[in-house]
Amino acid sequence: MVEAGEFVVPGEELGFSEEFIPGRGTYEENGRIFASLTGVLKIDMKERRIEVEPKTNTIPEPRVGDVAICRVVDVKQQFALVRLIRLLRSSRELPGNVYGTIHISQLRSSYVQDIDREIKVGDIVLAKVTNTRRVPIALSTVATNLGAIKAYCTTCNIALKLQGRRLVCPNCGRYESRKYSSEYGKGVI
Repeated sequence: MVEAGEFVVPGEELGFSEEFIPGRGTYEENGRIFASLTGVLKIDMKERRIEVEPKTNTIPEPRVGDVAICRVVDVKQQFALVRLIRLLRSSRELPGNVYGTIHISQLRSSYVQDIDREIKVGDIVLAKVTNTRRVPIALSTVATNLGAIKAYCTTCNIALKLQGRRLVCPNCGRYESRKYSSEYGKGVI
């Protein structure tokens, strides 16, 4: 049996599910708890929880409160579907396809009558994770620092520039409406 503070590797047996609750970096199989990460074993005797604190660069997982950089892939009548690219707290891209939705009521703090005026397919947006217990993940762009950080002209597909408080296409001069972030065009990507 390994002890708290010891270095463990994936697959190493840590304890039994009758003794401990498997925590982060562990998994249970046939009543036994194993390490799923490389790291240091932590045991919380008060809560009877066993976990592995990673010592390698792990793949980030979205958590409630995280801000994610997302690409809009579809816009429906009541929500926008986005693919999460990466979390601001991490320099690593999220693996695979992690999707989220931004409901029309979570686009801005004021009433939104037409979702199409606020968000478009192809936009890159900053969105806050509000619920990870459902798939796709629930997101919000209500805060002023959230929303589009890069948007494209629906006619020319050229990146829109922020002029004053309006987004304009440098190619055709078309003005477009979006729920944009206070970080728009500042190179957060």
